[in-house]
Amino acid sequence: MRLLGINIPDNKRIEVSLTYLYGIGPTLSRDILKNTKINMDKRAKDLTADELSKIKEYVEKNYKVEGELKQIIKSNIAMLKELQTYRGARHMRKLPVHGQRTKTNSRTVRGNVRKTAGSGKRKVELK
Repeated sequence: MRLLGINIPDNKRIEVSLTYLYGIGPTLSRDILKNTKINMDKRAKDLTADELSKIKEYVEKNYKVEGELKQIIKSNIAMLKELQTYRGARHMRKLPVHGQRTKTNSRTVRGNVRKTAGSGKRKVELK
């Protein structure tokens, strides 16, 4: 089943299926279903075309999701870089932005650098 250009799983509850859209989490999903008066326990495959169109219209009217939201986030990051703020500099260097420590964590960002030494014991080769 497709909603706003994204495949959502058929056999999951619609409350969970909506979270597959970028920008919609569990809380927002519940709000959408409450405002469109659709039962949260319904499976995605059991929705009628009318219910799907209600959800689609409500989401398009009230929220920014998927590509539009990604563009906004990208432009905000570009603005931070342009203004040369601290957060922008962290983005440029591909380091954590929100105050996380970097001595021991953020390995994936720094390229999985391991600075600790081994046990010092050499492994004996098998003959």
